[in-house]
Order: sequence, then C-alpha cells, then structure tokens
Amino acid sequence: MSAQDSGTADRRRQFADEARSERPDLALLCLLVGAEAGPVGPEEPRPVDPGETSLDPHGIDTAQIELDRLAGLLPHGARSPVAWASALAELLGERHEFGGSPADYQRLESSLLQQVLRRRRGLPILLSVVWIEVARRAGAPVFGVALPGHFVVGFGDPAQPVLVDPFTGGAPLTGQDADLLVTAATGAPLEPSMLTPARPLEIVLRILNNIRAWAAARPERTDVALWAVELSLLLPSHPARLRYERAQLLVQRGEFQRGAAEMEEYAEVLDTIEPTTAEAIRHKAQAARALLN
Repeated sequence: MSAQDSGTADRRRQFADEARSERPDLALLCLLVGAEAGPVGPEEPRPVDPGETSLDPHGIDTAQIELDRLAGLLPHGARSPVAWASALAELLGERHEFGGSPADYQRLESSLLQQVLRRRRGLPILLSVVWIEVARRAGAPVFGVALPGHFVVGFGDPAQPVLVDPFTGGAPLTGQDADLLVTAATGAPLEPSMLTPARPLEIVLRILNNIRAWAAARPERTDVALWAVELSLLLPSHPARLRYERAQLLVQRGEFQRGAAEMEEYAEVLDTIEPTTAEAIRHKAQAARALLN
C-alpha cells in the first residue's frame, strides 16, 4: 500500500470512528470529507505562523485553528438569541464576507469546509457549518436547520428559533421567509417538524449527497462520486441503495470484476423484498463481467 493509500485509509478509519462516537464532531467530519478531495492550495485565510509548518497538507488542523480564531473574536457571556445572531452576522457576514451566490453551486470547493474557510464562499449548508462551529465554540445556543432545498441556522429555543441565512451573509429569516423558501423548493408549506435541529450525521450525509449530485452531473468525475459514496457508506445510517451505486461506479471506472461482485451481493440483500429488481441487478452483473472479455 502506498503512503497516499495508507493516509486515505487512516482518515477513513478516523471518519468511521468519529461518526460512531457518542457526540460526533461536525467540524472534524466535514474536514475529513474535504480531505478526500486532496491537498489544499498554498493560500491560507490568514498569515500562517512559522510553528504551523508541520500541519497536514489537507488543512484539517489549520481549519480547526481558523474556527477557533474566529470564535475568539466573538464576545463571550450571556446573550439573547437575537444578539448572538447579530454578532455572528457582523463578524462572519460583514467583517469576513462569508456568503454565497448561484455560481458557488457549480464548484466542488463549495462543499469542502477547508476551501469554504479559505474562499469565504460556499453552499448554504457549508456556510451554516462555519456559523455553527464558530458560534458553538463561543458558547452560543446554535443549531442547523435542514429546510428542504436550503440549509439555515437557528439560535435559542428550537420551538421558537431565531433563524438566519448564512448564504446571504446572515440575513434574519422570519417564519414567513422560511415558509417561502420551503414552498419554493417543494410546493408545500413549512411544517413545524422542518425546524427540528439537524444532527451532525444528518448534516454530513446531506453534504455528501450534494457532492454526489455535483459529480453525477459530470461523468468525468467518477472519482469524486466514488469517494463520496464510500464515505456515506461509513456512516452508521445510510440508504442501502448506496451499495448498488458504488458497484455501478466501479464498473464505470473499469473495475468490472469488483463492481459485478458488489452488484451480486446487493442482489442477495434484495432477494426477499424485491426479487424482480434483484434479478435485474444480477443481469447487470453478468453484463459487467462480459466486459472483461
């Protein structure tokens, strides 16, 4: 095994262990996702101290330091949810110009926490992770809210949250604003259950789903699709169909024998509940093996 393969295996073991811990570290999991995309560029979001030259090339340690630094710029102590939201908007949205635009949906970097911290740009869910992690470090009562089609941040009591949109620099969201976002995405009104705080593993799976969707629109990036699926499979709870998706990706990448074997394993799982689908998958496995000839 090469040093690169060994490093990937070590990071994936760390990802799996963290995902199964009692209190998963959202920032660490997101940074381990970002590490799959490869080493970060030479630029940093701030000058790097000489003592930091030994930090890993994937930027995990540097990003954690940056989150700590940003949190240190927030006032500590008892504050109202509205005051916390305002302080975060001033620090991250105004002073450091974190935000997003439609163009950010076309960039893989917008789903990688290291890159979002460097570029100050990202998808709503990654910008929300920055807000959550900075606010949490400063002692704020903060949580993510996984609205359909748009991720936002809540402060205070989840039953009556103060909502903000990090994608727009931290603009406050009224209940009517949130309802309009949900209606635009789904055609249905906002339900109270949609305001339930998102758990770390739910956030990570949603990020990985975004990465898979990005790669699916780019057939030449099966490498990205594959690692996003493989990380998703390491989460304690994930859609079983991801196993079939991984098998299909292996076949697309020319690993016909491995892909066919995994298709057959998935077909065995489906035998008792969807025998017709299982048989169709077995035929695809046979077709994949035929490509070896």
